[in-house]
Amino acid sequence: MDAQLAAFLGVAAGMIAMPGADFTVVVRNALASRRAGVACAVGVAGGLLVHTALAVAGLAAVLVAVPVLFRTLQILGGVYVLYLGLRAVRAALRRPLAVRGAGQVAGTDTATDAGTDAGREVGGQPAGGVGRSLRQGFLTNVLNPKAPVLFLSLLPQFVPDGVPVLSRTLLLATIVVVMALIWFPAVALLVDRLGKWLRRPRTTRAVEGVTGGALTALGVTLLAEPLAH
Repeated sequence: MDAQLAAFLGVAAGMIAMPGADFTVVVRNALASRRAGVACAVGVAGGLLVHTALAVAGLAAVLVAVPVLFRTLQILGGVYVLYLGLRAVRAALRRPLAVRGAGQVAGTDTATDAGTDAGREVGGQPAGGVGRSLRQGFLTNVLNPKAPVLFLSLLPQFVPDGVPVLSRTLLLATIVVVMALIWFPAVALLVDRLGKWLRRPRTTRAVEGVTGGALTALGVTLLAEPLAH
């Protein structure tokens, strides 16, 4: 492995693992169910595949050359992320702090089990909504217009002199997508593994509030720049 490829592995891993809208939306869907979380993770990887393909093809340069198109995509992305955030905040506010059944035994609260079932619905999304989760992950990632520009400027930095550009950039793009296919499903599976604790009514409400607030802030940030022009 050459030094530039090794350096790219570190850079790509940092980019993928950095918490952001992708991470947040995967966590929210994983709280609904394992299938929903993994589907959302695959959707995020699908969005990255689109971005890296655009960068390899050089089409991302169009976003830089046509400011109106770039701003339009920024607005669409910001609106979608803001929508997800507000939806999560609303779900957190409407979610009861406890769900108490009649079968409460000394030292054991059936609210935990009831809360687990209630936690299978996050932001109004029922468990098993794989198609919706896949779409959420894909749109959250693909509607970020800065991603293809980032890849367009980043990938050439790791193409050594004398190496075919197309084959090298394809390799780098594949590395990014494979890392996403490893990292985001792993996050979803970890959240599902911790599900008994995370899906308790109080914990679920807190997670919904935090992730909803984060997505709302990200949405506002994405909208602020294009609307300021």
